[in-house]
Amino acid sequence: MTNSATAAKKQQANAGNAMNNETTSDQQLVARVQKGDRRAFDLLVVKYQHRILALVGRFITDHAEAQDVTQEAFIKAYRALPSFRGDSQFYTWMYRIAVNTAKNHLISRGRKTPTQDIDLDDAAFFADEANMKDVDTPDGLLQRDQLRAVVFEAIEALPDELRRAVTLRELEGLSYEEIAEAMDCPIGTVRSRIFRAREAIDKKMRPLLSATA
Repeated sequence: MTNSATAAKKQQANAGNAMNNETTSDQQLVARVQKGDRRAFDLLVVKYQHRILALVGRFITDHAEAQDVTQEAFIKAYRALPSFRGDSQFYTWMYRIAVNTAKNHLISRGRKTPTQDIDLDDAAFFADEANMKDVDTPDGLLQRDQLRAVVFEAIEALPDELRRAVTLRELEGLSYEEIAEAMDCPIGTVRSRIFRAREAIDKKMRPLLSATA
């Protein structure tokens, strides 16, 4: 086995362990909430609020409105948590509540809902956008321009197959099935390529996001 293959397996194992640890942590917090510990739910809110806000922001572009809908989604989740049986991960469950809350909000105001749901994998990637949306000062606009430039530079530096996959997804809005057909490869390969591309882009974005925090 080559060094690169060994490194890839090790990376997958580490990612799997991290996911298992996160799932266990969430299950413990959920169990505490179900026993009446409100502070445990606050920890879940802190952990996922940026992801959920970014997800809602894909449906509702006004930041203040998206914040209200995000808060409403967490309130619904808290009320429904006693009946949560753990058949899925907490974030997957929370994701569905947030999407339905955003859609219902748009419908109640006579506005159109997106024709296609946001993929769960995409929802996590959008989280950093929430940190940038409420900065409308000249400095904030400059930071967003810098972030955009960094993202495009990172995309250009990717290997061809990663660059094409993430471009088709992020810039052209194709579904995973459509990308798999366009690139003549399995959907699992598409997801892997997009994951690796996003990981590389995120690594380039981190210093700038940290500087604006």
